[in-house]
Amino acid sequence: MIPVNEALDHLFALVSPLPSETVPLAEAFGRVLAQDVAARRDQPPFAASAMDGYAVAGADVAPGATFDVVGEAAAGHAFAGNVGSGQAARIFTGAPMPAGTDWVVIQEDVDRVDNTITLCDTLETKSYVRPAGSDFKNGDQIKAPRVLSASDVALLAAMNIAQVPMARRPVVAIIATGDELVQPGETPGPDQIIASNSYGLAALVEGAGGHARMLPIARDNVPALELAFDLSADADLIVTIGGASVGDHDLVGQVAEAKGMERSFYKIAMRPGKPLMAGRMGNSVMIGLPGNPVSAMVCGHIFLLPVIRKMLGQGTAPAPRETAPLAHDIGPNGIREHYTRAHIGPDGVTIFDRQDSALLTVLADANCLAVRPIGDPARSAGDKIDIIRI
Repeated sequence: MIPVNEALDHLFALVSPLPSETVPLAEAFGRVLAQDVAARRDQPPFAASAMDGYAVAGADVAPGATFDVVGEAAAGHAFAGNVGSGQAARIFTGAPMPAGTDWVVIQEDVDRVDNTITLCDTLETKSYVRPAGSDFKNGDQIKAPRVLSASDVALLAAMNIAQVPMARRPVVAIIATGDELVQPGETPGPDQIIASNSYGLAALVEGAGGHARMLPIARDNVPALELAFDLSADADLIVTIGGASVGDHDLVGQVAEAKGMERSFYKIAMRPGKPLMAGRMGNSVMIGLPGNPVSAMVCGHIFLLPVIRKMLGQGTAPAPRETAPLAHDIGPNGIREHYTRAHIGPDGVTIFDRQDSALLTVLADANCLAVRPIGDPARSAGDKIDIIRI
């Protein structure tokens, strides 16, 4: 058995960042920016009013001053003339500042009679003018890699960028294996269960920026597994679930090696998830996950997501950790690193009593994994422990 960090190093060595592709801006949300992009204009492209009011020369602003209104400026409709001393232009938010003006007197500070305005005795001290380029300037960059948020998409649109270079989404073929499995919605036989792992892992893959391709369940025989591998041959990453242990019906490793898989490692000193293997098969990388539902999902967080992030050009880093205090005493850990299902709340980290790797209800109630190192001694309430949020 190898430690978790060594297994991650092996996995990172198997994959490389995928090439980029150009996509329409409307399809860029949530994806990883692959190259720096530069603004194609200033924003705002002109000095603009930040409020509704009257544009004047700032040197003329004083309580009680009067101005003749000589025109109007609205968003998309600039005032073409020049505003001289003692003159004003009615202006609305977002409109270009007319020539000769550098100050907006808000309409609440003005009394208007016909085409003459008089400034009130108390005036705002702000100019309410947005200088040209005050948000960003032509050539300002958004740096890659970066997962684009909704705000990023809005910024790119304002920068006049309609096509965006994105990291290609890795295609992840997910193969659930086992005679005991049926799909959700089907009626299981007396000795069968519903396939759940593939759906949970597909959600993890999609959430991380990959494209999950769920294949039909592969039965516990060589022809079915061979067909599954053939159907997934064009995937960037092949993830098998179950069949990777040493039982008589665990054929995944055998069939994969017959298909040319070069095994990188097998078995990890962790709980849950010991029977995990990985290697390269043709142009694809294969990760064989254990079949227990919690084991598969925990390994998805610890191994699958960091691999996808590297394929998206986001670097090589394990699942991010933070420290938090324990809410209660816990006993010592054993000879394998233990990723315990836990919940972090105002009182600290509560590690659930039941840690069986088949209990999806416990995993669903968890919002973090509390990490127990090999040989970790007993801990007391208030001691700090590493957690990985899930």
